[in-house]
Amino acid sequence: MKKEEEPDTSARKRALAIRKRIKSKKPDFKRQESWRYKRVEKSWRKPRGIDSKMRKKVKGWPRSVNVGYRSPKKLRGLHPSGYMEVLIRTVDDVNEVDPKTQAIRIAHTVGAKKRVEISGRAIEREIHILNPKQVREELVVEREEIEGREKLNTLKGAKKKGES
Repeated sequence: MKKEEEPDTSARKRALAIRKRIKSKKPDFKRQESWRYKRVEKSWRKPRGIDSKMRKKVKGWPRSVNVGYRSPKKLRGLHPSGYMEVLIRTVDDVNEVDPKTQAIRIAHTVGAKKRVEISGRAIEREIHILNPKQVREELVVEREEIEGREKLNTLKGAKKKGES
């Protein structure tokens, strides 16, 4: 089985290197005349004018979006780290993730308590987390100290009632 997996990972690494090289040569596509007028945003829009120099691809004008700038088919939709993203909403969803090819992104609707459980399970299974929020250990320790004090106070109160 390992012989089948090794070429896949090496092919993926080569493809990632190719994508990196392609993206480094890809220009930042600008909207036509966006450098001239403040009212025109920089975000790309296809040039459509009948006399448009950009649409005609006249020398000296910015490059247009083109199929040739596309990344390799194997890598489309992958995270820059090379993993496929999987959105996680519950702790049980972590069990269905393949740690070799997939990485998890914890949904923004997940609260802090469940996030800690999901992170713990992911760390156990050695799964890469794309959006880890560091839960402050200090807050957890403080909460435990407060709970400990409350238990002591209730025990002291119970002893005082028992004495009188």
